[in-house]
Amino acid sequence: MANKKKINYVILGLLNHEPLTGYEIKKRIDLSLKFFWSGSFGSIYPALDALEKDGCVEKEEENSGRGRIIYSITDKGRALLREWLMKPAEKDELRYETLLKLFFGGELGREGILVHIQKFEEKIRKELQVLEKYAVNLEKVQDEEEHKYYLLTVRFGIETYRAYLGWCEEAKAVLKQG
Repeated sequence: MANKKKINYVILGLLNHEPLTGYEIKKRIDLSLKFFWSGSFGSIYPALDALEKDGCVEKEEENSGRGRIIYSITDKGRALLREWLMKPAEKDELRYETLLKLFFGGELGREGILVHIQKFEEKIRKELQVLEKYAVNLEKVQDEEEHKYYLLTVRFGIETYRAYLGWCEEAKAVLKQG
């Protein structure tokens, strides 16, 4: 596959677990991967088309009369996924608009930046609660090999989000000092 978009591997990874519709793929991304990856319908459907053309996924129209198209991974898709999984990560990056605004915050001033930090902190607190619930549920099903990997990913998120909250407290204290 000439196209090395990561969304292709996200899709293959999800389909490796179970057959899904494009809508279900988007939902899985929004629920399970949103803490570290994103994908839009505008990227998912073209990727599914390309993966099908490359023979990495197959699609089947459901007979329910609703016109749902269900995608499944093929052996070629599994091989491609495995090949990608074995390679070192090309790029791990952190991109937060809040930090970008903070970097240029001299133009806005302390009070404006404090508002951004507060909103960031509120978002992180909510997401941390979700991750902690995921961890509790995953700890109950660790006997399944795949769940151990999910749990390790969730624990990474928990530790990262706790660090973000610590940074928020420090940043607010620094800005309030004057």
